Amino acid sequence: MADPNPNTLSDNEIVERVLGGDTGLYEVIMRRYNRCLYRVAWAIVKDEQEAQDVIQETYVRGYEHLIQFAGRSRLSTWLTKIAIHEAWSRVKRRIKECNIDAATASLRKATDVIHTPEDDLLTVEARRFLEQAISALPEAERVVFVMRSIEEISTAETAKCLGITPEAVKMRSLRARSMLRRILYERVHATGPKAFQFLGEQCDRVTCAVLLRVTSLRQTSTLP
Repeated sequence: MADPNPNTLSDNEIVERVLGGDTGLYEVIMRRYNRCLYRVAWAIVKDEQEAQDVIQETYVRGYEHLIQFAGRSRLSTWLTKIAIHEAWSRVKRRIKECNIDAATASLRKATDVIHTPEDDLLTVEARRFLEQAISALPEAERVVFVMRSIEEISTAETAKCLGITPEAVKMRSLRARSMLRRILYERVHATGPKAFQFLGEQCDRVTCAVLLRVTSLRQTSTLP
């Protein structure tokens, strides 16, 4: 009987096969969750390259500790929690390393809004406008907004990933929408799903980097 299409396998089936020695299937997991993890990481670090570094590290750590994944939660939740922890750690290190005045100037520059014509809301500039508006939100509201309104992760899963209550998720989501509504939300909400695209080239770059590191880990670890 022919081997089934890997893309039809469940996350748990793929994990079992990777642990059994079919390491190549880990690429299916990466391509399945690259976009989601990238968006969540970006919501915290607010830098495209660093967000890519975060998800690369997330997948490597996930592989290293894959045997610890017991299936008690969804694999996407497990990986998202790793990504959030890694992103927050990077932000904390960045704060320690940066001069406060320099960090403030950088934040102001990052949150400058580029206005675009109202009759061209689906252009690249409009999507950039949306990204910069979301970038200006406080971190707590920004992360929840990206997870709930852009990535469409459920309230329960968002709460589990962030270690907060569902009620807190709802409140942060409401606050984020209220902050955005005046400058953006009612005008360019339709561009939301197109924002923060994790494009094929980025996906391939991160996937290849992780596979190289995973191959190296196999030579020094007890994983198959």
